[in-house]
Parts: sequence; C-alpha cells; structure tokens
Amino acid sequence: MKEILDSEQLEGYIAAQSLESIFNEPLKEHLHLYSFEQGEHICSKGDPSEYLYVLVKGKLKIYTTTPEGKTLIISFKTPLELIGDVEYIQNTEWINTVEAVSPVHMLGIEYRWLNRYGKDHPPLLHFLLEIITQKFYRKSNFLSLNLMHPVEVRLASYLLAISYDESDPNFMGHLNTINLTDTANFIGTSYRHLNRVIYKLCLDGLIERNNGHIQVKDKAGLSALASRNIYEPNGVTSMKVSYTKGLE
Repeated sequence: MKEILDSEQLEGYIAAQSLESIFNEPLKEHLHLYSFEQGEHICSKGDPSEYLYVLVKGKLKIYTTTPEGKTLIISFKTPLELIGDVEYIQNTEWINTVEAVSPVHMLGIEYRWLNRYGKDHPPLLHFLLEIITQKFYRKSNFLSLNLMHPVEVRLASYLLAISYDESDPNFMGHLNTINLTDTANFIGTSYRHLNRVIYKLCLDGLIERNNGHIQVKDKAGLSALASRNIYEPNGVTSMKVSYTKGLE
C-alpha cells in the first residue's frame, strides 16, 4: 500500500463518485488516497480492522477461509464499493480477505475519525446503511445461486473476473495454473473436475493453457457461456448518487 499525496486527484475521485455530501469537511481532512498493486492484500481475515476504504478505481477479489484452510470466493468488486463498513459497525476484525485483482485506488479513513465526526452525520450513516443492506442482499442471492450453476459457468465467470477490468482497458490478467487448487476451492469444485473443465474449454477454443498460465482466448464466447458474471453483481453507484442528490 502506498499513499498518493495528490490532493487534486483525491478531490477528483470525490467529485466523480458524488461523495461530497457523504464526507463532510471534518471527515475530508482525514481522508487519504491509497494505491495497491495487483495481487496485494488490502486486508486479511482475522486481522484487526482500523480503516474504512472506498474503492474508486480497479477491481477487488473478496474471499474467506474455512477453519480447515479451504478458501471460497465471495465476489469481485468494482467502484463504487466500501471495504470495512461491516467491521466498523460491528467493531470487529476483518471478516474476509480482500485482494487487488488489478491496480487499485482507494480512499481511506481511520475509524477513530469516523467515530469523532461521522456518528452524527446523516448522509454518511444512510450511505453505510444502504451499502451494507445491499451487500447482504447480494450475498444471500449469490450463496443460493452459485452452486446451482454448472462448473463451466462458474469457471467462465471467474476467468472473466480476474482477466478484465472494465475501468482499465489496458489491464489483461491471467490465471496461474499453480493456483488451480485455490481456484477449485474458490468456485466450489474438485481439482480433478476443474482440470477436466479447463481441458474442455481449451478444446472449444475459449481459453488456452501455456507456460503455466491460462489466458482467455475468446472473450465473447466465454461471456456467452457465463451468461452473466455471477461473481460480479451490480454495484450500488446509482443508489448512492440518487440519495446524495436527494439531500442537496
């Protein structure tokens, strides 16, 4: 994590995401802009939580770990999204692990300043309420729908999510085959079955497997197979904008 000491860029993100009324002047004085490299952890499950982050650029992968050491993907996030909101309200450690899929920019503010200047600020409180309820609604739908999709759809969605960032056309990710065990855990299947599905998608010309990596070869075909990306539910930007306008 690196802090970006550029007040104009910070103000630009605040304006672009219509956050002026969410972060009042006392809060804005303690708001910082941070960058995370691809693959870097924003937070790890079980660690103490101290910051509320606002994703303003890039893509995040959110996953959890079971007591047996298995991992399970929860979702991918694109702007606008909050990290640390549930932990702030519940005063608890990080619930999940969050990792940067592509280069990421996030606004960040310590909980202590939220406690001092935000507890009596209705726009911020309503913003947190709306996003938290949206998260639980989406998580409920995801848990019920994820395992109903065949592995081909889950893998296609996963590959699309890690390979592309719609906000950064220059970003092109890939899947390292060393991580296939984690991938199988992420999408809820066995390592053996995952390899069978990868082989089939290669035969279909949708992906290719070379030099320890899996690369998307036919994005349109893979998107058609996925139908819609089950790991990337719609964000809450439109909800947030409509609310902030209503407060003006």
